[in-house]
Amino acid sequence: MKPGFGTAGAADTSQLVELLGILFTQEAELNPDPRKQRRALEIILQDPSRARIYVARDAGKVIAMAALHFTTSTAEGGKAAWFEDCIVRPAYRRKGIGKALLEHVIAQARAEGALRVTLLTDADNERAQALYRKAGFADSAMLAMRLNLR
Repeated sequence: MKPGFGTAGAADTSQLVELLGILFTQEAELNPDPRKQRRALEIILQDPSRARIYVARDAGKVIAMAALHFTTSTAEGGKAAWFEDCIVRPAYRRKGIGKALLEHVIAQARAEGALRVTLLTDADNERAQALYRKAGFADSAMLAMRLNLR
């Protein structure tokens, strides 16, 4: 099976919320909340200059997704991207879809003029880390820290 890759649109929102529910159930620090995920997706989909959601489709069904958020890096002296929310539906895993989607997103970041792509992954998610390393990502000495403001 060779999925098609593209950019998500408003009509994909329900499927994206479902995928985020799967992802946030797997991640130690996150919890699924369909209302929050829908609200954030609507913000992203309304302003492609802020971020884009890329999807893999099989017969019209969204089978994988990943988001690329844009910012400006003073360290890089220009545009940088933040890669997050990479998830493949369980029935489609181990078929190279995640790798192909990651490559597609990296190509899109390059086409957008991004100078760097950064991501976070769970410390115990060794399969994802191996995938990212094969794509050229390197471990960082930087430590991710969060301050929840709500």
